[in-house]
Amino acid sequence: MSYHAVMQPVRMLAMVDNGGKLELHLIFPWLVESVFGSLDGVIMGWNLQFLQARSNEYNIVMDFLDPSGPMMKLVYKLQAEEYKYEIPVSFLPGPVKASIQEGVLPDCPLFHNKLQFPLSGLQTLNPFEYYMFIFASSLITPKNYPLGQHVSSLDNAYFVLVDTYLKYFLPTEGSVPPSPFADNRGSVSPPAPSVPFAGYGIHSTSLLKRHISHQPSVTADPAAQEIWRSEALLQVFVEIWLHHYSLEMYQKLQSPQVKETFTPTEEHVLVVRLLVKHLHAFSCSLKPEQVCSSPSAHSSPLEEFKRVVVQRFVQQKLYVFLQHCFSHWPLDASFRAVLETWLSYIQPWRYTGENTNPQTDQNKGVPEKWGLFVQENLLMYTKLFQGFLNRVVRIDLVNVKNALMVFRVAKVFAQPNLSEMIQKGEQLFLEPEHVLHHRQHRVFLTPSHGGSFLSARQSVVTDGVFRVKSHVYGLEGQDCQYKQMFGTELRGVVLKLIQIIAQARQTAKRISDHSAEVAANNSFMSWFGMGSPDLNYTFNGGEVDDTGECVKKTHEFLERSLDYLCQIFRLNAGQLSQLMATLGSGQDDGNSRQLPDCVQGENGLILTDLGRMQIINGLRRFEIEYQGDPELQPIRSYENAVLVRLFFKISSLVNERFGDHMEVLCSRPDFLGRLGRHYLASPEVMADGRQRSPETRRTAERNRRPRLSLRTLASYRTLLMLLFLYLFGVLFSFGPISSTLLILTGGFLYGLFITLFGDKLKSQ
Repeated sequence: MSYHAVMQPVRMLAMVDNGGKLELHLIFPWLVESVFGSLDGVIMGWNLQFLQARSNEYNIVMDFLDPSGPMMKLVYKLQAEEYKYEIPVSFLPGPVKASIQEGVLPDCPLFHNKLQFPLSGLQTLNPFEYYMFIFASSLITPKNYPLGQHVSSLDNAYFVLVDTYLKYFLPTEGSVPPSPFADNRGSVSPPAPSVPFAGYGIHSTSLLKRHISHQPSVTADPAAQEIWRSEALLQVFVEIWLHHYSLEMYQKLQSPQVKETFTPTEEHVLVVRLLVKHLHAFSCSLKPEQVCSSPSAHSSPLEEFKRVVVQRFVQQKLYVFLQHCFSHWPLDASFRAVLETWLSYIQPWRYTGENTNPQTDQNKGVPEKWGLFVQENLLMYTKLFQGFLNRVVRIDLVNVKNALMVFRVAKVFAQPNLSEMIQKGEQLFLEPEHVLHHRQHRVFLTPSHGGSFLSARQSVVTDGVFRVKSHVYGLEGQDCQYKQMFGTELRGVVLKLIQIIAQARQTAKRISDHSAEVAANNSFMSWFGMGSPDLNYTFNGGEVDDTGECVKKTHEFLERSLDYLCQIFRLNAGQLSQLMATLGSGQDDGNSRQLPDCVQGENGLILTDLGRMQIINGLRRFEIEYQGDPELQPIRSYENAVLVRLFFKISSLVNERFGDHMEVLCSRPDFLGRLGRHYLASPEVMADGRQRSPETRRTAERNRRPRLSLRTLASYRTLLMLLFLYLFGVLFSFGPISSTLLILTGGFLYGLFITLFGDKLKSQ
């Protein structure tokens, strides 16, 4: 981004700022797109994701876009005049677009009362909503960035600006600063009426045709004016960043045949994590007396907002978003961003603002007051933990980054009191259905019913059974088959994971010991200039970069993960020892020479799922060797290419002419047959009885036919040895012919000796 590109919109705004409001209204869409880019990605904008603090333009941009800066002042000035700006419906989130096209009122009130009739495919937004919509969309809009550019660290201008807006409009201390312009025309939609709860499922209500044409455009409650910008900003961020999958689409996405409609990037997920962390801090900033007391008429709108912000605005959409990431994210270390977002959400106690030592906090455990949060978010703990298990059993745990992810999850769930809270939630969910029949008339406002938080407050549900069932059925549907986190089925998966961790730990230890041994040898041999340049070249166990300190960390992470998993699922030392004994009986004493688990197929060995896991974790491997025609191997660096080709032609002519005679000779059971099998490649020599990788029968039969091979003579080592023999003959006054006869005689006598006494030597 050039300095000129930044200054052009800044100068333009300064020029028209003193002009009429109509001029400001006309230039506003161009100005916003010049900064953040267009929704279709054609206009690049300032590329805030690539703007770092060390750039010359950074301070200018941040001052210009600050919540109290010139750009936001323009937004407030236009807001006071009730100007509207159009957004094509095609650029709205997928579920919202689908609802509008079907004539159903979208869940989010941000999109209520703003469609043009008859339907024109355009959505109208006020200046503040339009500005935040384009700003939020710039994170996920596909753009053709210049080659060599990539989104870097979390100190880029976009990430810092998101953090600044969150802290300004969702303050943890004090209230939202008032607009510099008098604004009595708040844009927040009126509260939606409470919908009688007729079950646990979430049902769409077809209201578009009935209500949307005559909804009022001003907020009925003047108190809402205090925080309408906070609510609008949060609704925009949640809809644009999280609402890409409806609950119905989420159910369909569980099938691998369904094509993905949206794939988030790592930077997108990191921004979502920033949002989650701030919302927890925002919600936890309620004073203790406000948290304990019931909502009353004396509570300010901001305090009311803090009470419900996470459950009402974020929970459902974040759950579906994370479920999609867990199911479709690549099996690599970039999943760490998704993992940390999940762990941030399920640990709101980390964002209470209290300065505590993490180690002390880990030993202290989760305070009892968070039991209600765990129950209301049970699936966030149990269902996503199951999704994590499904991923982790398929990755290489010898990799230190993967081992760290397992350690992080195990450490979080091992916090004292947390597993008990989860079990309590599962017990409540498993309570009999008949307990709830007399409560079906109660009002329970699920997230899909939307509405401003100032809607009629949901009835206080004191029954934990009703609360947990409403949460589970609301997200998974009434016919969901819930799998208990501490049930028998999942416990079996955990035991399998423990075995995999133990195997990976053994492999990591073996790599560490081997690396230390090679390093010690190299340090000694380096005195003679004979050290190995690459420690990883001699071992095929783990990834190339997992040596030295990395492998030590891997072993530590896996060791502590085992301890935490035993704490979570209450495995005693005896059960763990039994698992380790089962693991040890299936290993080959750590020498890793045994083949991976396979079944015999028509064309050779076929890997099983267990065999794939053994290869991924470096526990077993195939011996890497050439199994094709030995004469057709690629020419080696220690061979003379001209001689290889020459000897191949000569041997091919001999084999083609005398191949049948060779086969007859090698098939004889007497001394001549044994002598022939020594000099010719015979079936007994090549069929060594070892299991090999799959190869066709035709190839195997062709490779095992007796043949003359002269390729050894093309080796520089053989040529050098022959040269020494001829020079040795010269010292004793032997001519070339005499030396050749002596060499051939010596070779024949050696073959004769091996034929006579080879079997006895092998047996000894």
